Amino acid sequence: MIRGIEIVSIPVSDQDRALAFYTEMLGFKVATDQAFGPRQRWIELLIPGSDVNLALFTPSGHERRIGGFQPVTFWTDDVFATAAALKRKGVELAAEPKKEVWGTMAKFKDPDGNEFVFSCR
Repeated sequence: MIRGIEIVSIPVSDQDRALAFYTEMLGFKVATDQAFGPRQRWIELLIPGSDVNLALFTPSGHERRIGGFQPVTFWTDDVFATAAALKRKGVELAAEPKKEVWGTMAKFKDPDGNEFVFSCR
């Protein structure tokens, strides 16, 4: 039976730029960075305290997925504090923190314009 999510791929146009953003701005750690075909690398990132890893990888033929809203929601203990910390580092927020009936959320963008929600309940 399926027991969880192991890896979520984030489509990117420039793996070096994306790697710098996700490690330097968001604090993720490199688990794997190795050749994967003639034009890309398999870059897998660890999110400290999480069991789910991220891969900065765009499968051939899926370049249209780069940019825009991505169906991934990150969680944090404090959306307001996280938003403030990201802004201090120069991360663009796509939506300021907002309390909803289900919890609090905000959105950020990566260098490719990929947009992600981060929330807490």
